Amino acid sequence: MKLRATLTGFAAILMWSFLALLTAASGKMPPFQLSAICFAIGSVPGIVVLILKPERLKLLRQPAKVWIVGIAGLFGYHFLYFTALRNAPAVEAGLIAYLWPLLIVVGSALLPGERLRWYHVTGAIAGLAGTILIVGRNGFHFEGAYAIGYCAAFLCAFTWSGYSLLTRRFDAVSTDVVTGFCLATSVLSLACHVGLETTIWPETILQWIAVVGLGLFPVGAAFYAWDYGVKNGDIQILGAASYAAPLLSTLILTLFGFAEPSWGIAGACLLVTGGAVLAAHRMILRRPSEPQAAIAE
Repeated sequence: MKLRATLTGFAAILMWSFLALLTAASGKMPPFQLSAICFAIGSVPGIVVLILKPERLKLLRQPAKVWIVGIAGLFGYHFLYFTALRNAPAVEAGLIAYLWPLLIVVGSALLPGERLRWYHVTGAIAGLAGTILIVGRNGFHFEGAYAIGYCAAFLCAFTWSGYSLLTRRFDAVSTDVVTGFCLATSVLSLACHVGLETTIWPETILQWIAVVGLGLFPVGAAFYAWDYGVKNGDIQILGAASYAAPLLSTLILTLFGFAEPSWGIAGACLLVTGGAVLAAHRMILRRPSEPQAAIAE
């Protein structure tokens, strides 16, 4: 059960690695408009399930704190991320925002039944080092003029790590509720778009395909998979493995001609892969007959 849930969480990380490629292929649509459309698409699978199985509607009746955490997590993260990119260089903002996997690993020590081990922290730090190689391959230039953007990026990291850790505490809450989170995020993103942006629609069929792909996978199914993974899987391993997303994203962009291969990418591969394997080595080496609880020992 725990292994299957952890692998489901890995699927979310894999889908997020296609976020940059599909976003680049989606044209010049403003971020909040894109977010509104993609989260609306992402809610469709959940809506279909609720239509086919109306008895599951009762699973949406959750305490207010569940809805606050979910909506703040999904909408808050994207609002802060877009704010960071608007007010600071993408490289530095992206690096700061990607502190969230390390925060998940360290913060997991506060969760009931979890124990933080040296290999969890070391694996997460190795992943962070690999991420630095990826996002900083053209150098870093931290400047005081971008303080608002940097602050937004820090809050972005704390928002997503906090959402993931708190979701773990709501392990009895059905993943069906993510459908509601996506719908609410779509509505709030639409409100931000109307107030802050000018509407721009995709110009080609390929751009529309990219938008739909974003909504179905990185901004859709990935959130359902992540919810199930952090609730039922090994959240420390998932936190460390999350550093694979920017690496895989860069490799995919390179494969499709949006980036150039380099020794820095090769070094990042070793750091991120090695860090993830180190963090997960107890689960990887566990014998089939060994109980899941032994992994935490």
